[in-house]
Amino acid sequence: MMYTCPMHPEIRQSAPGSCPKCGMALEPETPLMPGAVEYTCPMHPEIVRAAPGSCPKCGMALEPRNAAAEDHAELDDMTRRFWISTALALPVFVMAMVTDLLPQVMPASVSMPALQWIEFILATPVVLWGGWPIFRRGYESVVNRSLNMFTLIALGVGVAWSYSVVAMLLPGIFPPVMRSMMGTVPVYFEAAAVIMALVLLGQVMELRARSQTSAAIKLLLGLAPKTARIVRSPHPNPLPQAGEGANESLREFLLNSKEEDIPLEQVQPNDVLRVRPGEKVPVDGVVLEGTSALDESMVTGESIPVEKTAGARLIGATVNGTGSLLMRAERVGAETLLAQIVHMVSEAQRSRAPIQRLADVTAGYFVPVVVLAALATLAVWGIWGPEPRLAHAVVNAVAVLIIACPCALGLATPMSIMVGTGRGATLGVLIKNAESLETLEKVNTLVVDKTGTLTEGRPKLTTVVPLAKFEADEVLRLGASLERASEHPLAAAIVNGAQEKGITLTAVSEFRSFTGKGVAGTVEGRAVALGNLKLFEELAIEPGELPSRAETLRGDGQTVMLLAIDGKAAGLIGVADPVKASTPEAIRALHEEGVQVIMLTGDNRVTAEAVAKKLGIDRIEAEVLPEQKASIVKQLQAQGHIVAMAGDGINDAPALAQAQVGIAMGTGTDVAMESAGVTLIKGDLTGIVRAVRLSRATMKNIRQNLFFAFIYNVLGIPIAAGVLYPFFGLLLSPIIAAAAMSFSSVSVISNALRLRNAKL
Repeated sequence: MMYTCPMHPEIRQSAPGSCPKCGMALEPETPLMPGAVEYTCPMHPEIVRAAPGSCPKCGMALEPRNAAAEDHAELDDMTRRFWISTALALPVFVMAMVTDLLPQVMPASVSMPALQWIEFILATPVVLWGGWPIFRRGYESVVNRSLNMFTLIALGVGVAWSYSVVAMLLPGIFPPVMRSMMGTVPVYFEAAAVIMALVLLGQVMELRARSQTSAAIKLLLGLAPKTARIVRSPHPNPLPQAGEGANESLREFLLNSKEEDIPLEQVQPNDVLRVRPGEKVPVDGVVLEGTSALDESMVTGESIPVEKTAGARLIGATVNGTGSLLMRAERVGAETLLAQIVHMVSEAQRSRAPIQRLADVTAGYFVPVVVLAALATLAVWGIWGPEPRLAHAVVNAVAVLIIACPCALGLATPMSIMVGTGRGATLGVLIKNAESLETLEKVNTLVVDKTGTLTEGRPKLTTVVPLAKFEADEVLRLGASLERASEHPLAAAIVNGAQEKGITLTAVSEFRSFTGKGVAGTVEGRAVALGNLKLFEELAIEPGELPSRAETLRGDGQTVMLLAIDGKAAGLIGVADPVKASTPEAIRALHEEGVQVIMLTGDNRVTAEAVAKKLGIDRIEAEVLPEQKASIVKQLQAQGHIVAMAGDGINDAPALAQAQVGIAMGTGTDVAMESAGVTLIKGDLTGIVRAVRLSRATMKNIRQNLFFAFIYNVLGIPIAAGVLYPFFGLLLSPIIAAAAMSFSSVSVISNALRLRNAKL
């Protein structure tokens, strides 16, 4: 397994550790897929294997760790260091405060040198043991020439502790003005110890908050069931197939069959599985037998149960209702939709948004500038400051080093991206990368296909109009027989409509398909052509009165096809695709977001205008051929539009790639999803509304984080340097600077976590 940094995804290594650039703990690059198991050593968690065995370091047997298990090793270590450091730092702080503020209450038997030795004994473990991870990361940042927040903390605490040790052991080297009557020099062990304890507290809070940013992936991983109920049969017959002829084959397969529970990772494609009421569907597959309603909300974001019967597709991790289902496994392991969602979300969370470049450039110069500011502070206070000058100079320089927090700048974008993409996944909106999320915020034009996006995508036969000398059943029989050889969605509607009327269809020969125009062939020895006016023109057929009669039907929103028999106009066949119930409200919501909707369709313009008028669509592009979609998107971009294109088919892939943001409807093909920046598991406009709102909420959150991080550092560093002292006599204690620095990172993460509850 490879490990990577959430803030610097280009950093990859084969074992856990910290990022050489920012010091952040590395995380697994790709989370375990649902049902997967890996093995690790309890004593050495960095040892990870794909199979059982023993630890090469200590010989202890490796223990299984499933996909939903969380790795708290760093959080546990930091928490332990924090509590022990706090227990040691607190008495140091109390002693220092009492000595400074209430010297009269100190026992006369306790000398100042003895008190300093007590502080040294208590503070040293806090600095050297509790702060070891901080010093190690600071050292690595110098070695790798990538200075970061840990560089500043290590410098600040190191200077305070080292100065105090020298002052305690060699007070004579300091000017007399700095020494007390007992010959001692002021020390700052309490500052070094308390600063380190506060830094550790900040690390603990940050790690806990960061674990919440990846809660969406953990939730998704936890959806998969641990086991599946397999149906095993001694019968030698091949595995049953869904669809026609399945019943007899299924009965033979189930004869003398046995059922047993097996681990999810053992399920193979084509296994027959039983899903009992209330259970989770183990993997993606197809229903062989049974009827039930499934809750798919955890994947699609829609709470309404979906009816499933024989032949219906099942999504792994969805919850079965009251019926028992028999299913055939098709996609297992990393091939399931749930696994693909987890992979896509994890990839998106590691991607970098263009807006992050500003923070990256700033952070690159930030630490050297802070070090120079600290040196300048040291020099100014050492030369012009009040007595004791050296003490004031050291304290203020340490405060400058400690208060600066480049980490807040670095976290501003990645944390919001992690939470935003995770929130989208729980709503059925999958973001491919951070760039798509940022670009989607700027989209002002949405181009959508009518069929399957605005409409149900399940057209129905509505009208059959024969001309004189032809019967309605004859027109429908010949037209449906011809369309049975076609794969067009409208063809299926005509065939189903004819079969519902009890019409017997016949074979077709010499079948030809004319893209964007229609089909032609020979049925019952007669030349039959069915399509639009362009087809009639190509075949040199006189349409007669068909175009005028078709206009009336198109005004009702029907898609009308002209039928010719033996080269003569014979009649009309009308098909309508019902508009999705969610479409009108979604279009209204898009308009509220400032997005205009443009409908692309291969339909006649009259039909398209009827649908557009009913839905309130801004603009239509009718009679569009598949290969013209990308050029239309390009034209819109040339006019200054920021275009998002939503589609679900192979022929949509070029247009999806051309658009600034491609949106693949989840009901579509893998090719469309690959070309898109956003994938909607449930293919309707409601998902697009959610995606737009999510992008805008996320980008607003990022700008808030960046603003806070910049303002914090711009104000904090001068105050720590002592700019308020000449006017108000105020100096910022390094301890307060440490608290501010720690909470700055936590506040950025906390703001990002608000996206989990953003109204979409």
